[in-house]
Amino acid sequence: MKDAMHSGEPAVVVQHGDMRKRKNSAPQYCSICTSRIWLDPVEMVEPEGVPEPRLSWVLCKSCHQFLQTEMGRSPVRSPLRLRIAMGMVAAERWPHAYSTRVREYVNDRRWIVFIAGSLILAMLLHLMLIVMIAGLN
Repeated sequence: MKDAMHSGEPAVVVQHGDMRKRKNSAPQYCSICTSRIWLDPVEMVEPEGVPEPRLSWVLCKSCHQFLQTEMGRSPVRSPLRLRIAMGMVAAERWPHAYSTRVREYVNDRRWIVFIAGSLILAMLLHLMLIVMIAGLN
């Protein structure tokens, strides 16, 4: 146990994104809070020594800061430390971790507006069709 707590190996591998590489690819989103990352995404890769599969994440600056705080609080120094800390931060910051009635209300409102707009558009198209047919005679 002491070897796992005080191992000299780094528990995190951080790779900062390249701006030129990102401009050609699709927009990146944070793996935890699912917000769009505009500048400087932080790519986290689990170190060697963790059970397969080795996971990787792309984080925004605020989620990365919360992750560093959580890892600083952890007394365990094993390679699984990153995965455990990532789960703890995701449990707090993931948008769908705690369902709220406001989110469901907004989602329902979007569907109502979409359906109402579709019905109005279909009604106008049918009206134009009727007027065109009446104009032919």
